[in-house]
Amino acid sequence: MRILVIEDHRDILANIIDYGTLRGCEVVGALDGLTGLHLAVTGSFDAIILDVMLPGMDGNQVCKSLRENSGSHIPILMLTARDDLTDRLAGFKAGADDYIVKPFALSELYARIETITRRAAGVKRRVLQVHDLSYDLDSLEVTRAGSRLKLNPTNMIFLEILMRKSPSVVRRRELEEALWGRNKPDSDSLRSNIYLLRQTLDKPFDVPLLHTHHGVGYRLHGPR
Repeated sequence: MRILVIEDHRDILANIIDYGTLRGCEVVGALDGLTGLHLAVTGSFDAIILDVMLPGMDGNQVCKSLRENSGSHIPILMLTARDDLTDRLAGFKAGADDYIVKPFALSELYARIETITRRAAGVKRRVLQVHDLSYDLDSLEVTRAGSRLKLNPTNMIFLEILMRKSPSVVRRRELEEALWGRNKPDSDSLRSNIYLLRQTLDKPFDVPLLHTHHGVGYRLHGPR
């Protein structure tokens, strides 16, 4: 299991990492909300342990951003020093899966992590994610930075292939065969569809995701 821990108290962070490592987990730590959010969006984790009180960006803001802006379904366990109902409700409203109050036993912390990851695995949706672009294969909903995108059926097929292969280059022939097989249209339909896809995916946003490799194909990837 790969776990991200976002906790500004160095001793608590070190204890959680050490205990998790002894249990055979790969544990990555972050000392502030912005760093933790970046790691959560760009990395691959099975669960997140998230402190509420963090410098720069608090835990509720991080959790809300992951759920609403990034479309992340990673199980999140919130840590807090305050056992107040209002605080707990705020965490759940932001998208947390569970809550534990400091001080806590490390054995209980990891038992809760195992519980929420099992629960998530049972209802896990098929979601493709590249940077802030999300494609739910069950609902066919495509979002970027929390905004829903409207794509035609052809571009939905292209997008799925590009996201599954990301960050690799997908050759033109592979995209053409996926849609038209051997009956490729006479006109340059692929280029036209890629143009429309780029207009929807990239034009309204600051960071381009769809890149052309001239003479080869196309690649979908976020900033490095």
